[in-house]
Amino acid sequence: MKTDIQTVNSYTRELQITVPWEELKADFEKSARQFSKRVKIPGFRPGKAPLKVILNQYLHSIEADFVDQAFRKAYVKALDEHDLYPVNQAKIKSLDFAYERDLTFAAEFEVEPEIELPTLKKNSLKVTRTRYESDEEDVNAVVEEIRYAQAEVRPVEDGAKAGHFILGDLQELDASGVPVIGRKLEKRYLRVGDGIFTGDNQTKLEGLKPGDTCRLEIPDEQGQPVLFELSVIRVEEQVLPEVNDEFVQQVNPALKTVEEWRQSIRERIDENYERRAREQFDRDLADALIDKVNPEYPPSMVDAYLDHLIEDARKANPGETIDEDKIRAEYRSVAERNLKWYLIRNAVIRSAGLEVTREEVQEKIRDIVESAPEDQRKTVEKTYKKPSNRSRIEDDLMERKVLDYLLSFAKVKEVTVKTSDLRKMNQEDHAHEH
Repeated sequence: MKTDIQTVNSYTRELQITVPWEELKADFEKSARQFSKRVKIPGFRPGKAPLKVILNQYLHSIEADFVDQAFRKAYVKALDEHDLYPVNQAKIKSLDFAYERDLTFAAEFEVEPEIELPTLKKNSLKVTRTRYESDEEDVNAVVEEIRYAQAEVRPVEDGAKAGHFILGDLQELDASGVPVIGRKLEKRYLRVGDGIFTGDNQTKLEGLKPGDTCRLEIPDEQGQPVLFELSVIRVEEQVLPEVNDEFVQQVNPALKTVEEWRQSIRERIDENYERRAREQFDRDLADALIDKVNPEYPPSMVDAYLDHLIEDARKANPGETIDEDKIRAEYRSVAERNLKWYLIRNAVIRSAGLEVTREEVQEKIRDIVESAPEDQRKTVEKTYKKPSNRSRIEDDLMERKVLDYLLSFAKVKEVTVKTSDLRKMNQEDHAHEH
């Protein structure tokens, strides 16, 4: 067999393959005899007719049957000879074969490109590390969330007021006030004086009682007002519990006072912000190298990534219609970025000779097991006996090693961000949206 490999671009290869008839002859005759067992030839038992008779009657069918398996066998052999690992299904071109003639074809496919890393020196990668500074307002927000979660719900009979909740059915109406069939939202909660239920809508809602109706204008996804008729089922108010030591012990029996509780909340908030900052820093560090290398990538790998996301969406929403085009459009940039990082990361691993040992994986699993509640440790330990879960741990450890390696070439700018500034930005964004 003769092969010639051509580099179309950094990730596309084309194999020109020729298999001489002499190398095909034995397999072709074997294929012909196998074929004869599936057909009836007058005067002969199945599979017993002479080869010449078989070829005279069924040559074209045998050729078609044989060439499919022959070119696949040759293609796999050629890949093995050249140590090539396609990432997509090959496009077969110029396939030519006939009895007593050579088999020739071309196979075009994509491979992972070889990534050429730049020479990294100290301060080659510019990144920013953020430290978030929380305040008492953050703690107050969490306290209020917990109070609302523990609130007592009471019915209101004398009319809705700001802050009350209305449970009702919303029927969309057309321009003339006629109900639109199939456009009814049943048993929806509205909060008087919140979001779109402020201003004129709030005025209409205040004073409503069970059984009352009113008309509201609610903006659609494009911000255009849509007329609805609200039929009130009931009106409710939330009575929030008082924050005292008794309430704290109900929420967290391990704590005794409000001061201890608020301190524990503050610590948890700071831990969450620290994790957020660490994750963002790791991503920025990787992105700094992605921007410096900006590698080419096989389009088929991006498509495969998006196919996987779509399949996950189907599994998560059984029976629902999935908008594949929307998913592909929204996540293409994410897929491209993650693929670039995958290729660069592998190049860094090879270049720096990084590896994760079996002992390191075992130690990490041991830490995870020991940090789990005592009554769950056996279950957790069993979970990590699965090869797929152990591989995930190994991959996480390798990711950490790659990022730590890149950190040695980074110039890090430290910045402090107050959470009060974040809240202000969120409020401004919310105001622009409305």
